[in-house]
Amino acid sequence: MSIVVTGATGALGRLVVEELLKRVPAADVAVAVRDGAKAADLAERGVEVRIADYDAPESLTDAFRAGDRVLLISGNAVGRRVPQHTAVIGAAKAAGVAQLAYTGILGGPEADFELAAEHKATEQAVLDSGLPYTFLRNGWYHENYTGQLAGVLEQGAVVGSAGEGRIASAARADYAAAAAAVLTGEGHLNRVYELSGDTAWSMAEYAAEVSAQSGKEIAYTELPADAHLAALTGAGVPEGFAALLVDVDAAISRGSLGHTGGDLSRLIGRPTTPVAEAVTAALA
Repeated sequence: MSIVVTGATGALGRLVVEELLKRVPAADVAVAVRDGAKAADLAERGVEVRIADYDAPESLTDAFRAGDRVLLISGNAVGRRVPQHTAVIGAAKAAGVAQLAYTGILGGPEADFELAAEHKATEQAVLDSGLPYTFLRNGWYHENYTGQLAGVLEQGAVVGSAGEGRIASAARADYAAAAAAVLTGEGHLNRVYELSGDTAWSMAEYAAEVSAQSGKEIAYTELPADAHLAALTGAGVPEGFAALLVDVDAAISRGSLGHTGGDLSRLIGRPTTPVAEAVTAALA
């Protein structure tokens, strides 16, 4: 039996593997990746590398073994994720894995924005498979915002259409620690976790934090949805994805990403990382 992380060379996957290696021997960890060369450093540390491409179902045949605990990290190809994830679920079912954990989205079936649709469909496919599951419904990452700080500082503003809605984000590393806890612990089968930060914040509060830490005057500029869409596409964001982001801001304005139920901090055994710490790290 191995603990298998799919998409392990991505930003979240890397962090999950590092968390696992703090908890279990490297020989107990395997990564299922599209490009084995990108996982060469993990192989050198004793992690088993298995080749698995979400878009090539035949490659998934040997990705999983009976009794494995598997983390399916959602793909980043919006619009193709349902067939990709379904292929992984089918391979996991055929192999007879002992657990399939999936990184979905906060709110699950109740999430009322378009970006959640593929996650809802994936969760249903997992349920239909009959596999023992764990749903890790991740909220927003701090990095979704701090990764854009260079542009914010250049423009002198945080721009969006989220109104006064609040976001209970957490650090990507927090979500990784939760996944590792579920994969190495007991009592998590057929459980659902709504994962989010301990404290929710508004875009205006985020802008004020950036301003205070950077020493530059940064304000939140609220735009109508159509103007927000135009601003994103004007900055080079593909129109389809820009529309999804504007739709997410509308959901934030409705309170859809402000849930602070505490599942994340309970799983990781500590408070979640404050957004202020993420801003500090991004500005360093």
